[in-house]
Amino acid sequence: MIYVVQHGRRKFGDFFEKGRQNYAAFFKEVPRKMLIRNGTLVSGTEIFRADLLVQNGRIAGVGPGIAAGPGEEIVDAAGCLIMPGAIDAHTHFDMPAGDGMMTADDFYTGTRAAVAGGTTTILDFAEPQDGETLSDGLANWHRKADHRSFCDYGFHMTVSRWDEAMSKEFDKMIDQGVTSFKAYTAYKDSLGVQDSELYLLMKKAAARGALVLVHCENGDLIDCRVRELLETAPDCVMSHALSRPNLVEKEAVSRVVDFAALAEAPVYIVHVSAKESMEVIRQARHKGQRVFAETCPHYLLFNDAQYELSGLCGAKYVMSPPLRKLSDQRALWKCLKDGSIDTISTDHCAFNLQGQKDRGEHDFTKIPNGVPGVEHRVLLMLRFGQEQGLTLPELVRLLSENQARIFGLYPRKGSLSVGSDADIVILDPNVSSVISARKQVQHVDYTPYEGIRVNYGIKHVFLRGDWVVKNGKPVSEEPKGEFLARKTKEGDE
Repeated sequence: MIYVVQHGRRKFGDFFEKGRQNYAAFFKEVPRKMLIRNGTLVSGTEIFRADLLVQNGRIAGVGPGIAAGPGEEIVDAAGCLIMPGAIDAHTHFDMPAGDGMMTADDFYTGTRAAVAGGTTTILDFAEPQDGETLSDGLANWHRKADHRSFCDYGFHMTVSRWDEAMSKEFDKMIDQGVTSFKAYTAYKDSLGVQDSELYLLMKKAAARGALVLVHCENGDLIDCRVRELLETAPDCVMSHALSRPNLVEKEAVSRVVDFAALAEAPVYIVHVSAKESMEVIRQARHKGQRVFAETCPHYLLFNDAQYELSGLCGAKYVMSPPLRKLSDQRALWKCLKDGSIDTISTDHCAFNLQGQKDRGEHDFTKIPNGVPGVEHRVLLMLRFGQEQGLTLPELVRLLSENQARIFGLYPRKGSLSVGSDADIVILDPNVSSVISARKQVQHVDYTPYEGIRVNYGIKHVFLRGDWVVKNGKPVSEEPKGEFLARKTKEGDE
C-alpha cells in the first residue's frame, strides 16, 4: 500500500512536470507579433511608405496596408521615418589604456548609449594583453560583453605580432566567429606590427576569406616628432596634432595599400582623416583594388582649431589620428558623396576629462587618445549629412548597410527586408534637441558635440523585435544583446 501511494505520487509529479513543460513550450512557440504601421521606410536604395510586420524577432512582412492579426501589438509610426538599426563597426569598450586606466564606458554603459542613439549592433576590438594568445583575448572580451550588452555585438581581433603559432590562433578565431582582424602601423612598442608581419597577416586573411583592418600612421616618424615637441612645447595640446601631420597618415596608408595588393587581399582603413590618404585610396580603387575606407563624425564636424581652446578644453578632442584642417573636412564630405568612403563609425573610446584626460596638463603625450560618440552618431549624421547633400538612403548605407555587407552580417543586419532581424529605428522629424553631456547615457563627463542641435528625435528602437528604446528613453535594465558569430566567405562555400 505504501508502495502504491509513493508510486502514485511519482507518477502525478511526472504528469505535473510534463504539463508544466508543455505549458511553457506552448507559450514559447506562440508567435510574437507586432505591426508597425503608417511609417516611411528608408532603405539603402529607396524611401517608400509601408508597414512592417514583425514576428519572433524577424521582419515577416513589408508592404502597404498590412492587416492586423489577432494579438498583434500595433505601433503607429505616422509621420515618422523608419530605418534599419545602425551598426557601429568601431568601438572600444572596457579597454585598458595603460597606467591602470580603463575607458570610461564598458559594455553595459556603452551599448546602452548605443541603443539610445539608434545603434543596434556594434563591433568592438578584442585586444590580447602582453603574453596572451588570441584565444585569451577573445575569452576576456566575452567576459566583458556577454550578458552585459544592450545591443548585438561582434568582435574584431587585434593582432600585434605574427608567427606560426599566431597563424594557428587565427584559424581558431574564425572557428569562433571572429572574421576581421586589426593591425597597427603605429605604437610599435606595444600593439604595432612590423611590415613583414602585416604582409603575412594579410596573406593569411586572404587565404581564409577574412578581412584585415589597419590603423595607418607611421609610428617611427611620430616617435621622432614627439621627442622634438616634448622639448619645445610639452604642455601645448596642439603638439598632439603637430606630432602626427597628414603625411604621417598618408605614408602609412600608401604602404598598407601596397602590401594588400602584393598579398592579393582586401583591406579596410579605419578612421581616415586626411585628404591625402583618400587620394591614395581612390587611386587604388580605380585600379580595381578592394580597399574599404571608414571615417568618423569628429573628422567631419571639427578641425584642429579645437586644439587651441583655452585650458584643457582642447584635450577633449585628442584622438589619433588628430583633427585636421577645413580642407580635409571638405575632402572627406566629397568622398562620402562620391562613394569613396564606405562607412561612418565612431571609434568610440571614451575618457573622462576630469581624472583621465587632465593627466596630460603638462605633457601632451599623457592625454589618453579617444573621444566618445556612439550615442550621437546617427542624429549628427542625419543632420549634417543632409546639409552636405547626402540623401537618406545614402546615409542608411553609410551608417548601417555597408557595415553589414563588409563584415558579413548582411542581410541579417542592415536591412528592412523580410527575414532580416527586426532591428528597427523610428525617427520623428518633428523633434529637435540639443546634445548635452548632462542628458547623455554615455558614462563620460563630457561630449565633444556639446551644444549642437540635431533635427530628428529617436522615438523608438527595437532589437530583434524587442522594444529597447521607447519614446526616446531606454526601457530595460536587462541587457538582451547577443554575440554575432560571423563566417568568412570561404566558410560559407
